[in-house]
Amino acid sequence: MSEPDLNLLIALDTLLADGSVAGAARRLGLSASAMSRTLARLRAATGDPLLVRAGRQMVLTPYAAEIRERARNAAHETRALLRPTQAQVDFSTLRRTFTIRVNDGFVEALGSPLIAAATAVAPHVCLRFAPKSDKTATHLRDGSADLEIGVLGEMGPEVRVQALFRDRFVGVVRKGHPLELDGEVSVGRYVAFGHVVASRQGRMSGPVDEALAALGLERTIVAVVPSFPTALAVARTSDLIALVPASFLGDRAESHDDAASAATFVFELPVVTEKITVSQMWHPRLEVDPVHRWLRQLVLSVCRERLPP
Repeated sequence: MSEPDLNLLIALDTLLADGSVAGAARRLGLSASAMSRTLARLRAATGDPLLVRAGRQMVLTPYAAEIRERARNAAHETRALLRPTQAQVDFSTLRRTFTIRVNDGFVEALGSPLIAAATAVAPHVCLRFAPKSDKTATHLRDGSADLEIGVLGEMGPEVRVQALFRDRFVGVVRKGHPLELDGEVSVGRYVAFGHVVASRQGRMSGPVDEALAALGLERTIVAVVPSFPTALAVARTSDLIALVPASFLGDRAESHDDAASAATFVFELPVVTEKITVSQMWHPRLEVDPVHRWLRQLVLSVCRERLPP
């Protein structure tokens, strides 16, 4: 059996990404007729039409849609293998924008030191923090995000993962709240007050509720908000108890007297819940990119300096 023409791989990736023979021809610097002949060869090689006409436009066949991401990844890997070894990066002149998908709590806790560490070495880079509305690898796969930081979700087997730190949840109330004034926070006193929880999906229960249920207890959820900063803001101006990651509060989470803040009182939960692992995730096509490797090491260093691994 003859070997397939690997030159077709780049054309396949371009055609599936653009969804147009004319558009793919422009991107590859070919004539429209040459691109049409290449499409014919691809159809013969795959046994599938790949692109079919729908009115005035071309659309992908189901098979083409299925292999689009695989074709993109294979093309990226091929280009990386055949590209000369990159010279030493001059970070003082580097101009690049990195998109990092992460929740608001991480940005509030570690965004400032991460930006300072990055710009100290590469003053012309930009860190663009994008919200995480889901836990999928879509943004890493299509290149719209360089890094994803958070608790590992359904990311797919090819995504690279590196643990940054272990986190735990703590309770937060306003300064002067009865829980602060009356001594130790028992489980009974914990469930006696209303609670505000943070959830992007609007969920009203989690590990704390499971631990309380094992004791035959239940807390009263009064409000659900989309982020931890919002939950903290509500707790500061009400008698509600907020549940937030200790990393979001920094040094305040280690002190019951809350000397670092005049607005809140932080306490350990009266029930035991498992710690969570916060990781950074990236697509394998960026594995050997020296600039991306520098970014990953920077994130790891900042997290390890300020939070326990």
